[in-house]
Amino acid sequence: MSAPRPTEHPVTELDARYSSALNPRPGAADVTATEWAEALRRLTAAEIFWVSTVRPDGRLHVTPVIAAWHDGALYFSTGRAEQKARNLAHDAHCALTTGANALSEGLDLVVEGRAEPVADPVLLEEVITAYETKYGPHITSPEGTFYGLGDELRGGDAVVYAVAPVTAYGFGRDNGVFSHTRWTF
Repeated sequence: MSAPRPTEHPVTELDARYSSALNPRPGAADVTATEWAEALRRLTAAEIFWVSTVRPDGRLHVTPVIAAWHDGALYFSTGRAEQKARNLAHDAHCALTTGANALSEGLDLVVEGRAEPVADPVLLEEVITAYETKYGPHITSPEGTFYGLGDELRGGDAVVYAVAPVTAYGFGRDNGVFSHTRWTF
């Protein structure tokens, strides 16, 4: 796969059914869609994502992963024999989810797209650099949780996937005022 090109200006929509219309609180009528720049800032900073894939028999599989945003896509990796890799070989559609775990504040994000294996060695090095920059000692230090990941990726022991967004959703919470934003790419 060649590098996805970033979409800096997706179509942004506020779903009023789940935003201001359901918020009887003062100020809820002023709810606005979350800007893509803010969603991208949070996607870039998020440390843990949940990847959702579909097993060949139709059952869902959800598991946590680390991921890095680079040049218009989210990148994550997995071992070749792991369940998510087997699922993606059957059906490349997936979703990556991240966010907050609080009811009264935060922004949850869902990125939907197709997980495409990265084969280009130049792009692979860029993604490894993005991982190492983002996660630092977790990947680069011998005591790090994911130490040696770069070598596993270079050696082909793990597969790197790129998920360029097709659709993304943002679910905001601000002191009881909720918003639901959809971005279409």
